[in-house]
Amino acid sequence: MSLIKLQVNTKNQKYPIFIGNNILGKLNEFLIESSINFNQCLIVADKKVPKKLINKVFNSLPKNSVIIHYFNASEKNKNLKSVYKIISLLLNKNFNRNDCLISLGGGITGDVSGFAASIYKRGLKFINLPSTLLSQVDSSIGGKTGVNTPHGKNLIGSFYQPSLVVSDINFLSSLPKREIICGYGEVLKHALINNKKFFTFLNKNGSKILNLKSPFIEKAIYTSCLIKKKLVETDEKELGIRKILNLGHTFAHAYEATLGYSKKLNHGEAVILGVKTAAKFSLLNKILNIKEFKLIENHLNDLNLPRNINKFFSIKNLNTILSFMKKDKKNNTKKINLILLKKIGSPVYKLHFNEKKINLFLKKELTE
Repeated sequence: MSLIKLQVNTKNQKYPIFIGNNILGKLNEFLIESSINFNQCLIVADKKVPKKLINKVFNSLPKNSVIIHYFNASEKNKNLKSVYKIISLLLNKNFNRNDCLISLGGGITGDVSGFAASIYKRGLKFINLPSTLLSQVDSSIGGKTGVNTPHGKNLIGSFYQPSLVVSDINFLSSLPKREIICGYGEVLKHALINNKKFFTFLNKNGSKILNLKSPFIEKAIYTSCLIKKKLVETDEKELGIRKILNLGHTFAHAYEATLGYSKKLNHGEAVILGVKTAAKFSLLNKILNIKEFKLIENHLNDLNLPRNINKFFSIKNLNTILSFMKKDKKNNTKKINLILLKKIGSPVYKLHFNEKKINLFLKKELTE
């Protein structure tokens, strides 16, 4: 596949996204093209990224002072303690605001690194090298950074756009199948909120995408990035239309938190469950019709994706799930804000429901 370049233009930052296969070695060229200079650079690398790919990044950077900090990326380590470790390294090496922090890993690494970059001396240059499908199609774009707390997911964070994003498809072949499924959850979400034609493409080629077949995987990444780019440019701080990117996420974040961010359910799997829950809730509230709901349900069934919350939770988890939904950062009243679907490609985001209605719905889903 030839190199693809997308340009994101927000009020606060303009930055390119480069998408291609085996392009890490061109990192220095991308820095020059993007007019990014620095004297010092800290790479925060997820320990799970293969060493040969970490070395490729290291060797492609200018021979300045490059430090590597290895990060054990997990939802449990997505916390202020991890941020402070990164900031301590920057302080000890006296990084200034013209220096650079590079995230090399998935969404967790990007969120933690980006947050550290946003608060260190009120803003350090930040480059994102997403290594998972989920981060390449979603979390590396748009400037959301943050960490978890015992009260819920991503409740401490900032909007801080990167200076550059480089998505090398070569990373994906090193991932377990479960990680690819996680990323697919966000690809599917993008289709459901924006583009029926893209959903039809996924319906036809989903198994090829999950098996990283070319050119299907490239098209899935590019189209997802394009959808998210347009929404971020329109509404950088998520005051309106960008909220549709949270389809399924109010449920998903509550599911993750209820399980204590354990390996039983990771973020992308929770998003797929959340999307299915939101679609079912849309159906039962007469917002989505049965034909459109069946298209979504059959898609999940055909690809054998996670789809039944009662496989992960029982009725005894109900109050905990609801308590986390009430703490969701999108809520601004005592009611719970949900992004729902009118039809595939047409979401609704200004909807608030009382706890009792969601309680009754979830009770039924958990006991079916």
